[in-house]
Amino acid sequence: MRAATPHASGYAFDPLDPEQTTPLLYATRWITHFCAPTFVFLAGVSAWLQSVKGKSHRELSFFLLTRGLWLILLEITVIGFAWSFALPFMLFFQVIWAIGWSMVALAGFIWLPRLVVLGCGIAIIAGHNLLDPIAPARLGAWADLWTFLHVGGVLRLGGLPALDAYPVLPWVGVMAFGYGLGQLFLAKAALRDRLFVLLGLSMVATFFVLRYFNIYGDPRPWLAQGDLRKTIMMFFAVQKYPPPLLYVCATLGPVLAAIPFIERWRGAPARIFLTFGSVPLFAYVLHIYIAHALAIHFVFGRDTSGLFDLIRNLIFNPGKLTSTGLPLPVAFLTWLLVLVILYPLCRWFAAVKRRRTNWWLSYL
Repeated sequence: MRAATPHASGYAFDPLDPEQTTPLLYATRWITHFCAPTFVFLAGVSAWLQSVKGKSHRELSFFLLTRGLWLILLEITVIGFAWSFALPFMLFFQVIWAIGWSMVALAGFIWLPRLVVLGCGIAIIAGHNLLDPIAPARLGAWADLWTFLHVGGVLRLGGLPALDAYPVLPWVGVMAFGYGLGQLFLAKAALRDRLFVLLGLSMVATFFVLRYFNIYGDPRPWLAQGDLRKTIMMFFAVQKYPPPLLYVCATLGPVLAAIPFIERWRGAPARIFLTFGSVPLFAYVLHIYIAHALAIHFVFGRDTSGLFDLIRNLIFNPGKLTSTGLPLPVAFLTWLLVLVILYPLCRWFAAVKRRRTNWWLSYL
């Protein structure tokens, strides 16, 4: 979501638009695409590994159901306030919302054989774009349900608007895919490495073939532009909301192919990333509060009212945000400060989780 960045383009234009962006801004926006599919995929892997470690189907299903509902509650309360810094605020359904509902769905899926779950995940990822022609307006009273499942956009909940950026059906497929591939993480190192690289490169190849010929997998076809730079930008400007097949191939493919190399990463940088990765929900929630506060702080001497109840302003009153964007170097500095502030907090909480075995810590 462009509102997540304090850079000026977040409120003015699409940073992936080749007519308006710059190469650095384009790359800055595109690299964020890797986050959500990796989180959701690894959540599915984690569920499988928990079953291998001894959780019964009943125990795992209960955990996935309750943790999924807990994440949904966090999204509409604690996280919603982090995006807004105002009460009342417009509901904003994002990645935690998608993970929560995907866990609820996976709580039912796990009663099926693992390979069946894997097949369901692949079928959803590869096939949900066949449903793109079905518009919510055609479904009457079921329109909001279809928006929630597949289309995304502004929902009306009891007459109140909510922005659904992460319709859940595609993300259920990604989590089921992760669960189905969980066994691969336990294979012998040499075999695991070969299979991850082969699978990842196969997904990347699928992206290039389908994208080049505009066959299937992204509702926005690419067209050759006036120069090579703009053409490359348009080629890789895949849709994210909701995530089509080509978005998943272009993001999860490289991640899977890189797993053997990531596993061999050592040294201080690896330890820093492991610290963040050991407490992902804690880090995610805090980083929104810190980033939002810093974004307000760095808007020197300008009207900051648009940064309160941010999502409502973004949708219904974007003019209030035009003076709040930051130059790209300042945006980079802001995010560096977020990491500097966040790291000792994550390190502390990771130590707490290592020392204690309270059941409720598994929900955090």
